[in-house]
Amino acid sequence: MSDTITSTGLTVRNVDTQDEAPVRDLLRAAFPSDMEARLVERLRHCGALVLEQVAVDDAGAIIGHVAYSRVTPAAIGAGQALQVACLAPVSVWPERQRKGIGSALIRASLEKLTDLGEDLVLVLGPPAYYPRFGFDPVLARKVQAPYAGDAFMALALTEAGSRDLPIEVAFATPFQEFE
Repeated sequence: MSDTITSTGLTVRNVDTQDEAPVRDLLRAAFPSDMEARLVERLRHCGALVLEQVAVDDAGAIIGHVAYSRVTPAAIGAGQALQVACLAPVSVWPERQRKGIGSALIRASLEKLTDLGEDLVLVLGPPAYYPRFGFDPVLARKVQAPYAGDAFMALALTEAGSRDLPIEVAFATPFQEFE
């Protein structure tokens, strides 16, 4: 699969260096504080991002963004070999939300993560939203992390992603600001 996925009026592609400022503006508009914008910038510059993609409209404007960072299995055993990523954050310009852009971005990026060989994806988010992509709070209970509850969900992208659990994980250092 290439780095670019095109659907009707929407292209999903990997982030380029020139996208950093527009992505920062998008994150600041989509969230009530600049915490998510700072998180992405720190993850990007400490080398923790596994995948960062944008959704671009027909005019070439960035209208959505998603980032996945490395999560490190901390325990020994079968789970130590898992490739684990965290989805955080996903954003769409406020005036463009609820039109399927975020969903298209998440689906395309999960497909790309599968191609990259990721085994498990974690997310902390609305329990009414993420299950539509296959995220499951029950599976996440097998992951010992700083997060818990029904808002903490997991999605196995490979057989090993569900078979080699339970595991204990550590999130990239920039997440400490959220704990």
